[in-house]
Amino acid sequence: MNTLKQKIAIIGGTGLTSLANIDIIRREIVMTPYGEPSSPLIYGVINRLETEGAKNSENNELVFLARHGHAHNIPPHRVNYRANLFALKKVGVTSIIAVNAVGGIRHDMRPGSLVVPDQIIDYTAKRINTFYEDNLTHVTHIDFSYPYNAELSQSIIETAKQANIAIIQGATYGATEGPRLETAAEIQRLKNDGCDIVGMTGMPEAALARELGLDYASICVNANWAAGLSDDLISMEIIEENIKNGMAHVLQLLENLLG
Repeated sequence: MNTLKQKIAIIGGTGLTSLANIDIIRREIVMTPYGEPSSPLIYGVINRLETEGAKNSENNELVFLARHGHAHNIPPHRVNYRANLFALKKVGVTSIIAVNAVGGIRHDMRPGSLVVPDQIIDYTAKRINTFYEDNLTHVTHIDFSYPYNAELSQSIIETAKQANIAIIQGATYGATEGPRLETAAEIQRLKNDGCDIVGMTGMPEAALARELGLDYASICVNANWAAGLSDDLISMEIIEENIKNGMAHVLQLLENLLG
């Protein structure tokens, strides 16, 4: 049962461009001062609570946004992160669960495994990463010491345990520019810096959510071992298979958390 009282949004990444188990109530195109979001917002409730009471319950309604577009045609460095986050804030969302595909660096980050990160190191350089840059009356600095909301992250972890879904608690996410994958030397650098996983969509999404006062947590799916950490070459076929397997557990987890 959903014990979360916030209005929840799911930002789906690679492998999660829609929620098959959502009873869709409506779709909405939301315009923002920063342009159009990656996709229309989809409002719905989890199917397994498909009763008249659930459909009319504000607590059970969730919002879904496809980060890369429904056709998965927006690369990570071209995502309009500001429009996505601003649109969710505009429609009353208070909490966001982001789903991210990542590469595993730490020894236990095996392909297909799920992890809830608790820290980020940002290696991106070309992205607009703040709302606070134009027409300011004063300079604003946000506290980003702990980038993920602890309460929301803990709800995800506890729900996974109750549903017997294996999940790893705590990891440092290294956010890279993309869209290419990293070199083995770059991964060694990230490992030396303390990164446990590597992905291309964790930033500036998490920081923008903090600027807007939105609770933000992430469920990461390890799609492959990062470069140089396996004898196998990284292929899109292997990545897609691992994401498919991992996303099946993500959907089950979200159903138990939000249904």
